[in-house]
Amino acid sequence: MSSAPFLIACVGKPSAGKSSFLNAVTDAGAKVGSYPFTTIDPNYGVAYYPVACPCAGLGVRERCRPRHGRCAQGRRHVPVRVLDVAGLVPGAAEGAGLGNRFLDDLRQADVLIHVVDASGTTDAAGRATRGYDPAGDIRWLRFEVEAWVWGNLQRRWAGIVRRHVAVSASALDTLHAQLAGYGTARDVVQRALDKMPRDLTTPDALARWDCHAELRRFVSLFLDERFPTVVALNKIDMPDSDKNISAILKRYSTGVDGVRAENIVLTSALAECFLRKMHAQSFIRYETGSDDFETCENAATGGLKPLDEKTSRRLETIRDLVLFRYGSTGVQDAIVRAVESLGFLPVYPVKSLTTFGEPESPASGAFRDCVLVRPGTTVREFARKLLGAQMDSGYAGAETVGGIQLAENEVIVAGKNIIKFNLESK
Repeated sequence: MSSAPFLIACVGKPSAGKSSFLNAVTDAGAKVGSYPFTTIDPNYGVAYYPVACPCAGLGVRERCRPRHGRCAQGRRHVPVRVLDVAGLVPGAAEGAGLGNRFLDDLRQADVLIHVVDASGTTDAAGRATRGYDPAGDIRWLRFEVEAWVWGNLQRRWAGIVRRHVAVSASALDTLHAQLAGYGTARDVVQRALDKMPRDLTTPDALARWDCHAELRRFVSLFLDERFPTVVALNKIDMPDSDKNISAILKRYSTGVDGVRAENIVLTSALAECFLRKMHAQSFIRYETGSDDFETCENAATGGLKPLDEKTSRRLETIRDLVLFRYGSTGVQDAIVRAVESLGFLPVYPVKSLTTFGEPESPASGAFRDCVLVRPGTTVREFARKLLGAQMDSGYAGAETVGGIQLAENEVIVAGKNIIKFNLESK
């Protein structure tokens, strides 16, 4: 299991609203130490994945003190990294624009969020236009990534096959060796192979693969597994967005171009940015993901400033065209879908199953840590990630709430994701 923090790559053509989206989902004002990443480069940000915290159900909500992120009324906000990938234009696989940098950046990512201008007012290069079909952006982004991976393989395919035959390797071993540079685990390659016809995955079959047929087909299946994509249809409050959204949802109802309908999220990044700004300046009370906000006129409690007429009109427009119509600005939903598209599970390592913090020390706070782990992660794999060298020298077992013992090879699941590791005394 990789020890790197969960990473979302935010991609999109120029002028699609990617910068606004990043400003809307990332905590630009976060101080050093408020997230579990020792350094954040300029093109990285921190977003938050909301999940129900176990503190409420276990009666320790008042003592819940996350080391990273926050917990508000039993709602845990787990920090995740977001990478601002260089803007993409058609021809990136051949090096157009910042194509090489864009494609290299993707190697680090667990999942992609593709910000698409749903209004159709920017063309493929990000220039102002009218009537552009935004579904084209979804198609050519997939084409560029596929061309990049396929091109790297097909240029060396003859040599790859010769070595494969010479050492009598399995198709899995050979393909994983070639794809490891994309940050690829063996199980990702295996899942892609499982979707190929069985007669094309035997050890001797690889030599019969044609570069323009079987290899290209495999690359497409591999990308579905390696780079799951959430599409953020942005600018949903623009005049032409409705018809484009309907057409895109219809086209992707069965899943094509590496995108499934459930991974299409409707967003208004500019609306979210404005709401957050007004909240920060105490003009409104607003929580990201909410379907409304409070002003000084309807707030249950005081402390809000009065609004001028111009600002009030803009807020009412956002309320009518975005919040009331779609239920939220959608930006938090995009982060949630990105994390959940891979089935990541929050796990809470604790030192005590009584205090859920330091042993016999309630004042230390409960549920200090929360770690997102991949589906299928075993207790032993998580222990090695958490304990490092101690795993080899002092590991004495693991247990969860109720004193239930957990076997080392047991897969961590919901309901058994509060874990105490026992260490031998020296």
